[in-house]
Amino acid sequence: MGDIRDGACLTEEEKMLAGKYYLGGDPHLTQLRKEARHKVKALEETRDDPERYSEAIKSLLGTVVDDNVIIESPVYFDYGKNTHVGKWFYMNSMCTILDCARVDIGDNVLFGPNVQVYTAEHPVDPATRLEGLEFARPIKIGNNVWVGGSATILAGVTIGDGVTIAAGAVVTKDVPDNVVVAGVPARIVKHL
Repeated sequence: MGDIRDGACLTEEEKMLAGKYYLGGDPHLTQLRKEARHKVKALEETRDDPERYSEAIKSLLGTVVDDNVIIESPVYFDYGKNTHVGKWFYMNSMCTILDCARVDIGDNVLFGPNVQVYTAEHPVDPATRLEGLEFARPIKIGNNVWVGGSATILAGVTIGDGVTIAAGAVVTKDVPDNVVVAGVPARIVKHL
């Protein structure tokens, strides 16, 4: 990753997306999070109108490959625009995506209720944390993945294709293709 303090000529948003330390309380980033909340509200208000609902999803997310995306309410996104989804994505209610870095979600992915996807991280050094600095690392979820209810995927993780993540699992490291992971921290419990 290099020196994450480097980036003096970048905006806070550019630093955030580059994996460098940034100030989460930056006014521009605060405004972007507020806009995401308005887009989530529009999504909830259009749920019964398929055409407007589809447009609300496309307005919220960075990339939407097709109209077969269902996001159940309530949900939370930090920014929305940093989340990119493939075909046939389903997100159950109470999910949270802290998309301070890019989140890529493949085709045919299912999220159970209360799934948490966290790209955001905070320094472990208390003095650095008190400066208001944070950083983020991207998350990638492959195709044909099922994420069970209340599972958590942490920053910097890549999930392979054909993976099942058991309910309540906390995924702290990369997961290869075609396995089932479970536990805290998540470990492979079955090869498919």
